[in-house]
Amino acid sequence: MSGYVGDVVALARKDLLLELRARDTLPAMLLFVVSTLVVFHFALPQGAGDDAAYGLLWVALVFTALFGLARAWVPEREHAALDGLVLATGDRSAIWLAKTVAALAFLGAAEVVALPAFAVLFAPLDAAAVLGVVLASVGICVVGTLASAMAAAGRGREVILPLLVLPLSIPLVVGGVGASVSSEPRTYVAFLCLYDAVFAILSWASFEYVVTE
Repeated sequence: MSGYVGDVVALARKDLLLELRARDTLPAMLLFVVSTLVVFHFALPQGAGDDAAYGLLWVALVFTALFGLARAWVPEREHAALDGLVLATGDRSAIWLAKTVAALAFLGAAEVVALPAFAVLFAPLDAAAVLGVVLASVGICVVGTLASAMAAAGRGREVILPLLVLPLSIPLVVGGVGASVSSEPRTYVAFLCLYDAVFAILSWASFEYVVTE
């Protein structure tokens, strides 16, 4: 198990260091999510209510996540490194887990900026709403990393990725919005935990098949 954890840490560290050096993904994600919230702030009619604002927050977060996931496998694709990773002696699921951790780190960094901006422009966020964002972000990165690996092998990956991720993200959006606006947020938080657990197991188990095919 220590070898598996070491592989995950090394691969995730590699992705994070590449991003820190290249600065391609994270600045674009930050600019996208902030500019989207600013546009929504001026476009949302007065008196629309907080529920609509929370829905717009999730539109911004999901598409920001898609932007980051679209570039998740770019280094391996550009330098033909994925074949080397697949042929390595370690467990191939460690590649998926490392990519998921890196994607979650990028999305989390964007949300550190996006959530305070949302609170200033729209409405405050309580603890249940923040917890819903965290759990839904985990789910998006879990399914999005696997879908990104599937899309990376195709020619129309820019089109395939949203077609794969957006339908799977709908339950997460429902859970995230419900945790923000419902008087009983525990139900939605429990749903998000169940979703994350189920799809994490499915993605972890199926990744080896995806990369070998």
